[in-house]
Amino acid sequence: MTDTQITPVLARVDETLDASLNRLFALLRIPSISAQPRHAADCKLAAEWLRDDLATIGFTATTRPTPGHPMVVAHVAPDTAPDAANGPKVLFYGHYDVQPTDPDHLWRAPAFEPSLETLEDGTKAIVGRGAADDKGQLMTFVEACRAWKHVHGSLPLPISILIEGEEESGGINLMPFLKANADELRADIALICDTGMADKTTPAITTTLRGLVGEELTLTCATHDLHSGMFGNAARNPIELLCHILGTIRDENGRVQLPGFYDGISIPSDETRAAWKALYPDDSETLGPVGLSIAAGEKGFTAVEQTWCRPSFEINGISGGYEDDGFKTVLPAKATAKVSFRTVPGQNPERIRETFRDWVQTRLPADARVTFTPHGSSTGFAVAENGPYLAPTLAALTNEWNKQAVTIGCGGSIPVVGEIDEALGTQSLLVGFGQADDRIHSPNEKYDLASFHKGIRSWVRILAALST
Repeated sequence: MTDTQITPVLARVDETLDASLNRLFALLRIPSISAQPRHAADCKLAAEWLRDDLATIGFTATTRPTPGHPMVVAHVAPDTAPDAANGPKVLFYGHYDVQPTDPDHLWRAPAFEPSLETLEDGTKAIVGRGAADDKGQLMTFVEACRAWKHVHGSLPLPISILIEGEEESGGINLMPFLKANADELRADIALICDTGMADKTTPAITTTLRGLVGEELTLTCATHDLHSGMFGNAARNPIELLCHILGTIRDENGRVQLPGFYDGISIPSDETRAAWKALYPDDSETLGPVGLSIAAGEKGFTAVEQTWCRPSFEINGISGGYEDDGFKTVLPAKATAKVSFRTVPGQNPERIRETFRDWVQTRLPADARVTFTPHGSSTGFAVAENGPYLAPTLAALTNEWNKQAVTIGCGGSIPVVGEIDEALGTQSLLVGFGQADDRIHSPNEKYDLASFHKGIRSWVRILAALST
């Protein structure tokens, strides 16, 4: 697609930025907190707002009921995209639900009264719950479509949009919905805007995500809590036993010792590792904001590599015995731990769960018993480096930001990526414009004005690049 076709669309984005902000602010004012039943009507209102807004730019848009909050599904009407048949079909995903706002007293202004603020560093930012996660991000795509439609009367690709309302509260209805509507939603590529940039000025595509295995285990020894003076030494202490067993899982080099744990996984190319090193040359840059400086995990890998491309084992919490104020000399009967494994492509989450349980059970003495409770699992995700859509998207981002776009990893999990792949057979590209300091899930959540403005412009260029 030629610059003469793209330039007027970019100009339209610039000219109408205030109107785009007004629409975003209207959406941000809706307290669509999916986890709180009292906000069910607000979630429905947010879905209907998006449905009606998408209809104004040529989408056939509907809200679809689920056992929880409604989905928004929209497609380019056939008569609005006459030249789109030659491009790949795109499915854009976002979510309109947001996190709860507590503690409310830490907000500078009410969470659902969004404002445009000038921060201490002079940056202008949109402040309000959902500004970055995910209303601001999803509206960058919607506004890019709006500009395309206004200038050219049609969109450059066949586009479907899916916006869910339960991402922040487990998303249990998404997979059944995807499977039930697979023929309608199947696409050549899914675009997900729920991620971030490499830094303030470097655009990025997230090409790796880690999956998750969550597990809770409870060790039981005595029939009831005991007096530590009368039974100490003689009676087995389940907290001590639990700590000992969990402490054997990593070796002195930080490697997880479960049999076969690293089987089937790969290390990023030297080129990719060098690019990440250029972004984060020292571990203190990654760990400094949280008061640390030295990577504590697997030796031979930087802090960024440990979180972006290596699997991990973490103890998320241990409880047992007396935990109230003061002191009590008790020897507990039970101890519980919550642990998690972050998985990478090539690993089987359920196999990891099995080997973890075996590891624990084979280390129990005769007078100790264990019960396990699973807390979900998901696989890791990686974009193929030779895929047809990665290179043009990187080039489009580079052109907009005037800085070489990079591929990055994400240590967390975005389950929708795996669900779209499983249900629809569609691979995803994760393109987002969030920043590390956006305070998502926290008071005073913000989204930089530059992220919103240049995010819209970026999607204009990406749609053009994919349609070429």
